[in-house]
Amino acid sequence: MKKISSIEDYNSQYKKSVEQPEAFWADVAENFTWKKKWDSVLKWDFKNYDVKWFLNAKLNITENCIDRHLPQKANDIAFIWESNFEDKPNRTITYQQLHDEVCKLANTLKSFGVVKGDRVCIYMPMIPESVFAMLACARIGAVHSVVFAGFSASSLAGRIQDCDCKVVLTSDGAYRGDKIINLKNVVDEALEICPSVKNVLVYKHTNTTVSINSSRDKWWGDLVPNASDKCEPEVMDSEDMLFILYTSGSTGKPKGVVHTCGGYMVYTCYSFLNVFQYNPGDLYWCTADVGWITGHSYITYGPLLAGASSIIFEGVPTYPDAGRFWKIIDKYKVTHFYTAPTAIRALEALGLDFVKPYRLNSLKVLGSVGEPINEEAWQWYNTNIGKEKCPIVDTWWQTETGGILISPLAGITKTKPSYATLPLPGVQPILVDEKGNEIKGNNVEGNLCIKFPWPSIIRTTYGDHERCKQTYFATYNNLYFTGDGCKRDENGYYRITGRVDDVMNVSGHRIGTAEVESAINAHADVVESAVVGYPHDIKGQGIYAYCIVPSSKKSHEELRKEIIAEVNKIIGPIAKPDKIQIVTGLPKTRSGKIMRRILRKVAEGEINNLGDTSTLLDPAVVEEIVKGAL
Repeated sequence: MKKISSIEDYNSQYKKSVEQPEAFWADVAENFTWKKKWDSVLKWDFKNYDVKWFLNAKLNITENCIDRHLPQKANDIAFIWESNFEDKPNRTITYQQLHDEVCKLANTLKSFGVVKGDRVCIYMPMIPESVFAMLACARIGAVHSVVFAGFSASSLAGRIQDCDCKVVLTSDGAYRGDKIINLKNVVDEALEICPSVKNVLVYKHTNTTVSINSSRDKWWGDLVPNASDKCEPEVMDSEDMLFILYTSGSTGKPKGVVHTCGGYMVYTCYSFLNVFQYNPGDLYWCTADVGWITGHSYITYGPLLAGASSIIFEGVPTYPDAGRFWKIIDKYKVTHFYTAPTAIRALEALGLDFVKPYRLNSLKVLGSVGEPINEEAWQWYNTNIGKEKCPIVDTWWQTETGGILISPLAGITKTKPSYATLPLPGVQPILVDEKGNEIKGNNVEGNLCIKFPWPSIIRTTYGDHERCKQTYFATYNNLYFTGDGCKRDENGYYRITGRVDDVMNVSGHRIGTAEVESAINAHADVVESAVVGYPHDIKGQGIYAYCIVPSSKKSHEELRKEIIAEVNKIIGPIAKPDKIQIVTGLPKTRSGKIMRRILRKVAEGEINNLGDTSTLLDPAVVEEIVKGAL
């Protein structure tokens, strides 16, 4: 695939993508292997929400990720796996080995009776087998649902139940720094209420002692190595489901975001090559987990579709010390490094002594993902890691978008700290006011929407299309609403200012306030709670919980510990509140609506700027909350 080569080329391609979108994307799609070409490129309707790309085309995405590269790249590195432990040998997987491992696992899934359209849950650590699992599902037309291996049994069970998974792929345990997490125990607990699961395949990774249910559980090592390494790829329609990935919303349970085969394939490869400007011989490293969309699009599918060589890292940036990232970059001569602002801020806070021993001279491109990167972190990253010679691609996108929508193109777009800069070709952003009126021109601010579909746009929320329509397409007429506020500067550059709905962005992960409140309210002593996000030096946003506990004899400290334990149990440690304030009431309007605006101001320390409180049922509640927060 020919990459964009200059800002003039970008302008030309962007113009074509807006004026002739179908011709533009048809040209891009010609770079892939299709069993049958499309009858038409695009059919779309945002009002009733129905979007289809490359209609009636037939393909298999794994053929494009693996098979088509084999004549030239069979012995090229697909992945280097770096263990949690720096003294443990790494693993190198070539494209041929990747093919063979994926086929063996695909045939094992077939032996369990998994067929096209069945859902398979993957709950695994950051090991190559997690990627094999995703691709094995795609190979046979099964729909994978990866669940981050830090979620609780309750969260795992909810996701398995929502899409009726037939099989769970897991491991005995996972390493995270100096901890071992028993994943199989979590799966066992989850499956107590998941009758749809007939088989569990367990990879031995940590040698943790686990219980095995002989009628359901099978050891990976007993079956997969003995399976055939030949597995014909299932022929899929362009609009057949590829995967479901659950993401938090502002209300209720997590939504199963659905992505399909053809459009997702075309867009993830196109965006990977153009944003990162990857070239043969480069070595790319995305530090995300495959449990999130970044791991799907920019560890698994995008790089493999481009025939790239990547690193998969099991560990954390601070183990055994805070130089681990930089040591790995020097060890393997990494050229492209893609990480989250949370990690950058955490490492910045620990000082330069952990950076100085490393040369970092192999780096060509730095990336940022998950949340807007603040200017201070951007400058630290640019100066100390990029040595002021590596462009930083500050990428904006979402689980629902499937791929990067707004970002500099490395070495092509002039960067500006904390700005995602310009949309990729095919992406048509628009700023609107609260009533949905377009805000034109530059030096303006509004709510970010997209007015035209791109190939990897969400297709539905699994089992509930109405929820998809209401969440993304009902707020503003004929527009996809991102849920983000945004500024556009004098040059037309976009800067994301954060969520405008009740969703928090904690360490780059979206967590719904309603989801956390529901978990807190499960504590026997809590009668009501309200959760808001507040600025956090490392995480970007922290979680601040206000809890009404009227009759408990326990100390506030004891209650806080128990509430955190409840959230850990129901959702997982990722959602635990950073601050918990015990209160006697919440600021409510006369109609009973909680005024979160006031709670946010208190959490942010802006107690002298609370705004109008005249509509509150009991203004005295606010005084008490402010006093308790001081």
